[in-house]
Amino acid sequence: MPNSSKIDIRSLDLVALQQHFVAMNEPAYRAKQVYQWLWEKSVRSFEQMSNLSKELRKKLDEQFRINAVSISNAQFSNDHTIKNAFRLHDGNIVEGVLIPTDERMTACVSSQVGCSLTCKFCATGYMDRKRNLNADEIYDQVVLIDQQAKENYRIPLTNIVYMGMGEPLLNYANVLKSIERITAPDGLNMSYKRITVSTAGIAKMIKKLGDDGVKFNLALSLHAANDEKRHEIMPITEHNSLKALAEALKYYFQKTKNPVTYEYIVFNNFNDEIQDAMELAKFCRHVPCKVNLIEYNPIQFADFINAEGDKIDAFATYLRNNGINTNIRRSRGKDIDAACGQLAVKES
Repeated sequence: MPNSSKIDIRSLDLVALQQHFVAMNEPAYRAKQVYQWLWEKSVRSFEQMSNLSKELRKKLDEQFRINAVSISNAQFSNDHTIKNAFRLHDGNIVEGVLIPTDERMTACVSSQVGCSLTCKFCATGYMDRKRNLNADEIYDQVVLIDQQAKENYRIPLTNIVYMGMGEPLLNYANVLKSIERITAPDGLNMSYKRITVSTAGIAKMIKKLGDDGVKFNLALSLHAANDEKRHEIMPITEHNSLKALAEALKYYFQKTKNPVTYEYIVFNNFNDEIQDAMELAKFCRHVPCKVNLIEYNPIQFADFINAEGDKIDAFATYLRNNGINTNIRRSRGKDIDAACGQLAVKES
């Protein structure tokens, strides 16, 4: 555990950091140098800040701490996916995944330790939510996965998806701050268009995304366009009905002009009939969108089964015939429990 009497330096913005430097009788421009080391160069100790005097580095070390995230364990899938167990400064573990394909190199990152939602098909939903991640802890996952991509595949990250452990919109401020640091010219300088935040559907927070005029992509885990079915697998729907979600999405689109992606896991004998596709097509009329049909990945807590291939193909054909941009997503990293819905920390 870090010394709690020290200030978490990455919790400070540049102005606050400059104020601390003035209080330390140090020139304010030094704060900008430190900020650059922290966010552009992603260093994890004051000792690495080579353009600062040894005396200043010692002073920083006495007053501040850097809550660095480290890789506790990395598992390599047969399909080259890499699943990481990230150890946080307080000993908690979250998981994040590097997903390499021919076209892109994607980091899937977590936003909470555990999850407060209880989606029946998701392994994380069977864990308790211990706490939210800070912005720098989300940022560190991206940095570490980017390093992994370069080391293993000699290609930098191209995309980031907030689809790991936790519900990003229930850690709203830290998620948005992490994205600000990832996209900032004095941060990682990645494009907003390369970032997707996925939500189980918190209607009031989707509206807040609209109010804040966010530029990143939004994905909604839908999985059924029928309140009764959706509530059966996602108890969140009690306060976030399809009607409430439709209103929130329309508001979001009106404010941002960003189309939405619907994620739809096709479960055998549950939501895989043409009637289900008809309901989804109807829901798709609310805002410009595309649909990702996702293969179900088994978990030990639930007995759902992936729909048959011909059912998924027929489902996709129906949507496409109704003018809906539809992709069928094949699972990656299933053999190491790194696929969608399989992330759950098994170590104590």
